[in-house]
Amino acid sequence: MAEQHRQRLSAEARQEEIIRAAVDLAGERGVDGVTTQDMAKAVGITQGAIFRHFPTKDMIWLGVVHWVRGRLMGVLDMAAAQGTDPLDALERMFFAHLGFVEKVPAIPKLIFTNQLLKSNPRIHELVRSILADYENKVCGLIAQARVRNLVRPDLDDAAAAVMFTGMIQGLVIRVPIMGARKSLVEEGRLIFPIFLHGIGAVRTLA
Repeated sequence: MAEQHRQRLSAEARQEEIIRAAVDLAGERGVDGVTTQDMAKAVGITQGAIFRHFPTKDMIWLGVVHWVRGRLMGVLDMAAAQGTDPLDALERMFFAHLGFVEKVPAIPKLIFTNQLLKSNPRIHELVRSILADYENKVCGLIAQARVRNLVRPDLDDAAAAVMFTGMIQGLVIRVPIMGARKSLVEEGRLIFPIFLHGIGAVRTLA
């Protein structure tokens, strides 16, 4: 039993290596430019070994999106938990997300790639689930802020949540294309006060 347990952990560790290699390669070349042979070379195993862990290439990308979801939501939950009030939690989430993307620049190429979304319904549904969970979390914080009179009383929580996630999506797509000199976080510091103004926040960005 102990031997089987060690083997299972070894398989999980190898799958993690493959997923991380896929993430890194996607950041360099985009999803379309990554082959399973590239992944195998990066990990130091044969292409056949890749398919012993993942039956198809789509299953690798599905594993990658699951990996992104787990890491991103963990970062956001930790950031929000440190907030002194709902607005502070939103601010911390916003900059934690931008910081995470700076560390893992492949994320926009993975989450917003039409090829993945169209070719695999399971990936499409998972990405939709990630966005829905994210916006629900933001909605909850905005609702708490409204109860505490920290935002406009007539604020539409769902619309504000869409604005919040839209700001992040816009920044992570725009900055690499435009070649901005500022980092994502620096660009975010110019944008977030506008969001606070739009929702009628009674505090300013620290």
